[in-house]
Amino acid sequence: MERIEPSVDTRGPQRRTDPPGAGRSSRRSVLWPLVVIVALVVAGVLAWRQMHPQAPQLAPPPAPPAPQAAAPAATGPEHPIEAAAGAAPAQETPLPALADSDPALQDAMAAIFGKAPLDRIFHLQQIVTRFVATIDNLPRQTASVQKMPVQPVGGSLLTAQSNGQTVLATDNAVRYEPYVSVMDAADTNRLVATYVRFYPLFQKAYEDLGYPGKYFNDRLVFVIDHLLAAPEPTGPIALVQPKIVYRFADPEFESLSAGQKMLLRMGRDNEMRVKAKLRAIRQALVGNPPPR
Repeated sequence: MERIEPSVDTRGPQRRTDPPGAGRSSRRSVLWPLVVIVALVVAGVLAWRQMHPQAPQLAPPPAPPAPQAAAPAATGPEHPIEAAAGAAPAQETPLPALADSDPALQDAMAAIFGKAPLDRIFHLQQIVTRFVATIDNLPRQTASVQKMPVQPVGGSLLTAQSNGQTVLATDNAVRYEPYVSVMDAADTNRLVATYVRFYPLFQKAYEDLGYPGKYFNDRLVFVIDHLLAAPEPTGPIALVQPKIVYRFADPEFESLSAGQKMLLRMGRDNEMRVKAKLRAIRQALVGNPPPR
């Protein structure tokens, strides 16, 4: 289960609560991959079929003649990439191989984000592979820190006291401001067009991750919908500290996925800004709003 990182209490001078010897690696759970969703525009779903058991019968009917084995029905993507806004004819310049794609992705990101300090926000190696692995993990309880596509959020988690409880401090949201500002400045249509252009690389990385015959764009849309369903608390978020690190006091919050917990930790205002961008991206990807 993902845990909230060690914190700083805002009642007085800031103090580190990392265990002795802990360094940067102890704070890597605060990495924030959500900005990459808006930066390169990716989401999805694995279409899980529900099993419908047959109703019991009082007596079995006569056995019919054995039918010829039917070929399995062809399946395709739930959200074809061709339907996305910005989908274009085949590129005149072929895409690089996945293993050689970092320079092309770096150039595309620089064109989108302009003067933003990309190396301070993103990991610029194995861009596609990191992004695909993180998107796939966001709906799960934990997300692999080794595969995160962005740099750690600066500082330590900030706490305060409210009605005798330790709560997530309002000032904690400031730590996420550089990421949210980059997100706000990005043009949604250009993001989607860039994602569509490089989509074969994302699809290849998704298949290499262990999903042959599945579609990364479906997974991306699913993850966007999952993040949009995250709670939007209006009051202080209570924390507990059973050991060294903090957890959410509310069992419902503590049981959320890695991605939804990240949204809660960045503060309500930042969460709403991220969700607004995700809705715009989803609209451009599939042409309709998320289900209610």
